[in-house]
Amino acid sequence: MKAIINSTLIQHLTPKNKPFDVWDEKLTGFFVRVNISGKMVYMCQYGRGKRITIGKVGILSPAQARDRAKEILGDVIKGIDPKAVHKGKTQDMTFVYYIQKHYQPWAITHRKSGSATIDRIKANFSKLLGNKSLPEITPLLIEQWRANRLKNGIKTTTINRDIIALKASLTKAIEWELIEINPIAKLKLCKTDTHTNVRFLTSEEETRFRQALDVREEKIRLARDSGNVWRQKRGYPERPNLRNQHFVDAIKPMILLSLNTGLRRGELFSLTWKDINLSQAILTVKGESAKSNKTRHIPLNSEALETLQAWQRQQKMPEELVFPNKQGKRLTHVKRSWKHIITQAAIAKFRWHDMRHHFASSLVMAGVDLNTVRELLGHADIKMTLIYAHLSPEHKAQAVAKLMTWRNAQNSSVKLSTSCV
Repeated sequence: MKAIINSTLIQHLTPKNKPFDVWDEKLTGFFVRVNISGKMVYMCQYGRGKRITIGKVGILSPAQARDRAKEILGDVIKGIDPKAVHKGKTQDMTFVYYIQKHYQPWAITHRKSGSATIDRIKANFSKLLGNKSLPEITPLLIEQWRANRLKNGIKTTTINRDIIALKASLTKAIEWELIEINPIAKLKLCKTDTHTNVRFLTSEEETRFRQALDVREEKIRLARDSGNVWRQKRGYPERPNLRNQHFVDAIKPMILLSLNTGLRRGELFSLTWKDINLSQAILTVKGESAKSNKTRHIPLNSEALETLQAWQRQQKMPEELVFPNKQGKRLTHVKRSWKHIITQAAIAKFRWHDMRHHFASSLVMAGVDLNTVRELLGHADIKMTLIYAHLSPEHKAQAVAKLMTWRNAQNSSVKLSTSCV
């Protein structure tokens, strides 16, 4: 079969009961192999019975694969064996080259936190591993790096995340046939306390936190009032009167929604009005926005529902995003506003993500079972939700209470046997 190998063709290729090839009409020797499993690879035939794999479909674009095929065919004309070149490049490929040229494009395209992962790898391992080839990376090198980090007071959880990111990048190199084994596969992570204290607001802190939100709103309204007086005196057009709006901006509604739904910051920033059913009071976090890649549905309580209703009413032309930035695009951070609110409320060591902990902790302390909390948070495993278990002592109290019941039964049995003597 012959066709022009492009993205449209790739999308319409379907597997059959045996592998088959589609040859490119533009470049002789360049083709796509479609396997029974549905997986496809770009290949190049550079002589009778001589073929070499270029790369997997999905990793390389058709244009990139065709360019690589041209290089291979050009090498053949020069008398260079493509397989020998491929093997040599793999052995000599430095870590920093691999990350920049191979792993970074893939991670940014296929992972929600791809850019952050690449930044983490570069910041921690570029200097240590930069000029080493992939096979030269050893567990000892990483072990020495870890020991130095621990000595400098870096948290074990942070170090573990760094090593996990590095391991994942090298595992991908195996899949791409750049190395045969992951050189640090057997390196174990640091042991950590999985039952660390969860940061949530006390009732007093939550009161101050909510008051700080109101103080911020009033401060912005006063500034707008003062500015409009100045404009009016000079004959300038006035800016919209914030006294007529329920909220001055998106900060307060975002925070109120977070406190009542436990949404992750990224999920909140990606939220669209299509994801919210106000009539049924249901909010949907779609899989593509969720960390677990699984869709979940969160009921809206009265405060969350009223917040969203008020926020929607004051938007004259609601954007697709519920909380867009000033340009109508997705928010990336709210660091400045958050810092101001936390300072105003005199609350220490409380991050935006801790509102998610506050939501979960409040549910548990209110008597909600852990599995329901897990479903609301979108945790894939109940183990992740167990960090809140200590906030619900009822089941433990019931367990130790059974000890007294058992003891009383034992004592009664002893008394009964004694009286019968």
